[in-house]
Amino acid sequence: MTDQKKYSITRYPARVLSSPAEPVGEITDEIRQLVARMIEIMVEQKGVGLAAPQAGVNLRIFVISLDGTAESAKVYINPKIKTSGGIEANSEGCLSLPGITANIKRFKKCSVTATDLDGNEFTEEGDELYSIALQHEYDHLEGMMIKDRMGRVSAISAKRHLRRLEEEYEENNS
Repeated sequence: MTDQKKYSITRYPARVLSSPAEPVGEITDEIRQLVARMIEIMVEQKGVGLAAPQAGVNLRIFVISLDGTAESAKVYINPKIKTSGGIEANSEGCLSLPGITANIKRFKKCSVTATDLDGNEFTEEGDELYSIALQHEYDHLEGMMIKDRMGRVSAISAKRHLRRLEEEYEENNS
């Protein structure tokens, strides 16, 4: 990791978004700087969560702030989640898939065990928006996006947007 300002929102179809992320070994100053930049990106983009792959970094880190502020952002390093309860469909969008929303089926509840920036392990239970955000960001660490969880109708309607994102990516990276 070099200049932290270079990290910005990574959009589909960047390869880092479709690959499982690597575990964080040691929590260094570079990791702390990356997390600070991830929180900035999340707030700038008006999101409630952001995973490191969305900042172009293939590490198992995500941040969540249910009210979208930096002050309430929480950091999850090497998280593991356990889902429970029934399944419910809710409308979701993704900062890495601008212009696309879909009803995504997720578990109503989940628990997360992760490490914070001080190296302390913690476990929390979540439901409603918190559960959705945990599952959504965890998917990014597994190389999955909402496009991979869409039903057939949503996938068909998103096809044109996905093609446009692919074309923009090619233009910007050729």
